[in-house]
Amino acid sequence: MKDKKQATRQSYGETLVKLGKENENIVVLDADLAGATKTDLFGKEYPDRFFDMGIAEANMLGTAAGLATCGKIPYASTFAVFAAGRGYDQIRNSICYPKLNVKICATHAGITVGEDGATHQMLEDLSLMRGLPNMTVISPSDDTQTKWVIEAISKIEGPVYVRLARLATPIIYEEDQKFEIGKAVQIGEGTDGTVFATGVTVAEAIKAQEELEKQGIHIRVVDMHTIKPIDKDCILKCAKETKRLVSVEDHSVIGGLGSAISEVLTDEYPTKLERMGMPDIFGKSGKAEELMEYFGLTAKAIAQKFKE
Repeated sequence: MKDKKQATRQSYGETLVKLGKENENIVVLDADLAGATKTDLFGKEYPDRFFDMGIAEANMLGTAAGLATCGKIPYASTFAVFAAGRGYDQIRNSICYPKLNVKICATHAGITVGEDGATHQMLEDLSLMRGLPNMTVISPSDDTQTKWVIEAISKIEGPVYVRLARLATPIIYEEDQKFEIGKAVQIGEGTDGTVFATGVTVAEAIKAQEELEKQGIHIRVVDMHTIKPIDKDCILKCAKETKRLVSVEDHSVIGGLGSAISEVLTDEYPTKLERMGMPDIFGKSGKAEELMEYFGLTAKAIAQKFKE
């Protein structure tokens, strides 16, 4: 893991510019937050293919659906709380039901939104999106993975929800790292336990892994970048090979990564999974790093879970 940090929303914006040059069918929509979602980078390069829809998220998603029916590949962006929340009806009935080729890239997800507080800290989006038929759900963990995701989803048909963060996080992977939608990335071969993580918590899990290694506790980290379709084979492999299973996510423990893994285990290989994430409460206003510590989503908290 490198010292350099970059927010996945920045990686998203930069990749859109690259895609725009390669494919003239790429169009980008935003709901008055282009500076924050970084879609303004695309807008400056390709103003004729960029549409700022104003503070009208439902209209943005409906328009994206319409563009998809015309052969365009729309990327629609706003904060996660507005995309998955305000736009849910349009995502369900106008995008997922007809299985249209719309890419919803929602930024500022989770408590790491920070000072914007509980109203803007979307903790339910993975639950909402993975419950929709035809929807692919991806939560990349770093700059490298985000660039791959944004390009890869332009080549597959159907609705996709990509969860991006406000917070700058460490770059984990080398530029030549190979990824595949629906295939988790296992880091390490430890047999004392497995930490399944996604998004911003992957870096924290790797830090915990390094700390525990010094204490003679050998765990593996699994980067579950794809929440749906979930990598059942990897989950079952880790359940059979390691003594303890923990999931960690910057999302509610209800309906997110931990729930998705639990469903696989219940059906295929009943095993206890300890879920770390946001309890059944709203968030608080504060600095992102302080909130991660307050709610027990740091490397220290993960390591402590294995030492208990």
